[in-house]
Amino acid sequence: MAAPRAPALRRAAPALLGYAAVRALGLAVLAGWSAARGKSAYTLLTARWDSLWYTRVAGPGYGYEVRLPNGDVHSDLAFFPLLPWLERLLHALTPLSYADAGFTVSLLASLAAAWGIFAVTDVVYGRRVGVCAVLLWAVLPVGIVQSMAYSESLFTALAAWSLYAVLTGRWVSAGALAALAGLTRPVGLAVVAAVWTAGVVSFVRDRSAGARGGGADQAGGAHLDGRAPEEAGAGRTPQTSGASKATRAPLVDSITTFFVTPTGAPARHRVLGMALAPVGAAAYVLWVGHRTGRGPLGYLDVQAGWRNGFDGGYAFARFVADKFTSFPSAAAGAGLILGVGLLLWLYVTGIRQRQPLPLLVYTGVVLALALCASSYFGSKPRLLMPAFPVLLPLARALTRLRTSRSALVTAGVAVASAVYGAFWLNGSGPP
Repeated sequence: MAAPRAPALRRAAPALLGYAAVRALGLAVLAGWSAARGKSAYTLLTARWDSLWYTRVAGPGYGYEVRLPNGDVHSDLAFFPLLPWLERLLHALTPLSYADAGFTVSLLASLAAAWGIFAVTDVVYGRRVGVCAVLLWAVLPVGIVQSMAYSESLFTALAAWSLYAVLTGRWVSAGALAALAGLTRPVGLAVVAAVWTAGVVSFVRDRSAGARGGGADQAGGAHLDGRAPEEAGAGRTPQTSGASKATRAPLVDSITTFFVTPTGAPARHRVLGMALAPVGAAAYVLWVGHRTGRGPLGYLDVQAGWRNGFDGGYAFARFVADKFTSFPSAAAGAGLILGVGLLLWLYVTGIRQRQPLPLLVYTGVVLALALCASSYFGSKPRLLMPAFPVLLPLARALTRLRTSRSALVTAGVAVASAVYGAFWLNGSGPP
């Protein structure tokens, strides 16, 4: 088993080293900024906001709640259990406190997430785009959250590797990782949706291939479109005919060309992977329902206590509209509109560039759940962080620049991100 891992790690090394450098810069700027303000950077990363809720679960377990004067009840049942379970395990095995364990898990998970993002992008577009995608994820304006004792890094790692497993035909691994993602955050639904969509379409494809009397190529899976020619020796290459490119819509191309899975993947593996995928989220939601005595609706009641729900984006639209009631806040409202517009444009660009169907499904669900939630509008940038496939069009564009110029652009954005992260955490910070 050791032999295949070393080449894979060497291939990902530039992305991981670049990611580590960006995160180290962010932490260094945060430490300096916090010291100048008489604050502890480590406390900001490990012992505020949601970090405290996770450590409470890791310690005494579930059962803590805060009752607000307006009648709302903030229950720790809103926080999924995988991160606190890992904090408890690391605390039991080492001298680390729960907060220290949460910080350690997030640091390791962020590296695993960076590697997973690279692996997915490398399969689809090649190594250079993979490196750029990881660096873009690292320099997100709220990228400092990747180093906090939060669950975003852990979830992104599990989601990215589950998607990679789907793209490479490791169905049981994909399902198991999706189940773990479902134990990490509510948006685990996006990973389940991706695995299930991939599985259903693969069965339809195989059945169609059988009806046409197709050979091993059709039964095993077509190749992805969009792979750089120089990467042909490292993976699969595009095999979509010019005629089909001219006549098929991009979304149809995504459906028909995303399967780069090894030939002959047993149907029972796909069924098992699909069966495993929703287990984590379903188990926790059902447990919360049993604990609250409300059945399957129990978790929705818990979220309602936090004034959180899904309203199709109505509350967020009102929040943005309210920004235009005065001149100073109108700029913020315009910025929000531009930000949402950019996200949607990048998603549509991903469709036009024939991103694999599992990535499109996953990204679409993450975007929908984040943008259409009815509360915690300041959290939306953080909630959008796992939607890394929206960065792939930008990563492809970055590779078209000269290396020196792309390095300069990335370094400049990394500095800006580090400064913003330090300013943000020393101010309002993430809820």
